[in-house]
Amino acid sequence: MDTRALLIVDGANVVGSRPDGWWRDRAGAATRLRDALVPLAEGGVAPELPPPVEVVLVVEGAARGVPAVLGVGVVAAPGSGDDTMVELVAAAADRRRVVVTADRELRARVGALGAEVHGPRWLPWDR
Repeated sequence: MDTRALLIVDGANVVGSRPDGWWRDRAGAATRLRDALVPLAEGGVAPELPPPVEVVLVVEGAARGVPAVLGVGVVAAPGSGDDTMVELVAAAADRRRVVVTADRELRARVGALGAEVHGPRWLPWDR
């Protein structure tokens, strides 16, 4: 059994929360987010999420080709990114699960499964 908390990041939603031109290069924006998440695997998000943390970035659409790196797993949603995140939360019912998204419907769906939910600004990447 994995005792690390599972941090699931809604890539499209988090990237879309910053008006920095991400729409011109969705894969590049997802790659920058992935790289910014790497320190969270060992450092967590103080004080709410102590380390170690399993970090998973869920990508969809044009960002599906973004590969995983040491410290951050990447799951390419075959269809809806929201459905994929719900499946990840449901599959890890024996662990602490934290989802980062601003999507209200997704927040309700994963919250009903017992996940904690935070908005994009909770991540150090967005501070």
